Amino acid sequence: MRTDYTTITRQDFMDFFRDDETLNQLTAGDRVEIFQQILTGSSDVTKELLGELIRDYNVRGIEVVDN
Repeated sequence: MRTDYTTITRQDFMDFFRDDETLNQLTAGDRVEIFQQILTGSSDVTKELLGELIRDYNVRGIEVVDN
């Protein structure tokens, strides 16, 4: 059975991701897949975004440098 994705509105999509209970149904792999697919292009990946991710997830030993 295939889901008709055209019936999901932008608001439905955003509501899902803003609801911790439903968001917690996603696996870590699901979240990585979404993250890898959701950005529109290379211009979305910035030093600031990467730095924010590192801070938000308290990742140690990684530094973002700008060439």
